[in-house]
Amino acid sequence: MANPFIHVELNTTDAAKAKSFYGKLFDWKLEDMPSSDGAYTMIEVGEGTGGGLMKHPVPGAPSTWLAYVLVDDAKAATGKARSLGATILKDVTEVPGKGWFSVISDPTGAALGMWQDKKT
Repeated sequence: MANPFIHVELNTTDAAKAKSFYGKLFDWKLEDMPSSDGAYTMIEVGEGTGGGLMKHPVPGAPSTWLAYVLVDDAKAATGKARSLGATILKDVTEVPGKGWFSVISDPTGAALGMWQDKKT
């Protein structure tokens, strides 16, 4: 399938509380990763789409889950989204050694992340 959902990320107001809750609720493996802009926790779920958890980067914003879709070219996909009426919430940004992502808001106001893997 083209452009599958590949990652789901929790942007939370309280990372410690969220990790405690989800660690007890589900049989997820939570692994803290080094991050240039604060703590990031990878969520390994076994089968299915994994994700991550981090303190919400927007002060005062509520906790929310954000889905990411795989794209071949983050810059092109972000530009296409803009041309179709999306608002760019986070322009294409590199995650060193991993790939690139952007976050858009579609014309109805729904947020969506796009992810491009680094080619090895």
